[in-house]
Amino acid sequence: MRKLGWSLAAIAVIAIVGFFVAPWVYGNFIAEDDAPAASVSESGAEAASGELNGSWTVIAGTDPNRTAAGYTVEEILRGADVTVVGSTDQVTGTATIENDTLTAAEVTVRVDSVTTDSSQRDGQFRDRVMNTGTYPTATFVLTEPVDLTALPTDGTVTTLPATGTLTLRGQERPATLEVQVLRTGDVIVASGSIPTVWADYGVEPPNLGFVTVDSTGSIDFLITLERS
Repeated sequence: MRKLGWSLAAIAVIAIVGFFVAPWVYGNFIAEDDAPAASVSESGAEAASGELNGSWTVIAGTDPNRTAAGYTVEEILRGADVTVVGSTDQVTGTATIENDTLTAAEVTVRVDSVTTDSSQRDGQFRDRVMNTGTYPTATFVLTEPVDLTALPTDGTVTTLPATGTLTLRGQERPATLEVQVLRTGDVIVASGSIPTVWADYGVEPPNLGFVTVDSTGSIDFLITLERS
């Protein structure tokens, strides 16, 4: 009986140590930061060709280095910070340029297709966090014109301000951001991040005890547009 008691005590100690130590070991030595969100790159860029003014359409899917969108957020796992990046290539949109001015733009993202490196995290994101069954998409709509006269034509990147309305989980909020823009060949490439307080959109960051998620993060995008 004494040996049985010691055995049960040892098992209990091992279980308690495993409960507290395993997440710490994972957070500090196993978990890795996700790759950063894709952004505009001058690598392989060439001089612009064709007219700037006109109607443009987002090139959809198949290549996340051309068109993608998602989110970046910090997870805290037993005191260890892990950067999480979720993304999808299910992005559509249009833009109108008149007199070298971006007068209209709208981008729609299929939030229900955003994934990370963890299917368990993605399930929480789709169901409890974003309720994608009810709100499957997010949109950004430009609300103020953007002057494009300073946009280079030699295949180099410039940064331009943009103002619009971000709709996420059914909630609309004004959004301002800096957008990196590149004209290369016959396409326009743009990327940016919208700093986001999740509670502003009715989003409650998960708190699962040993894993918590920051109350702020960003909505990220990389889009490539071709003439319509």
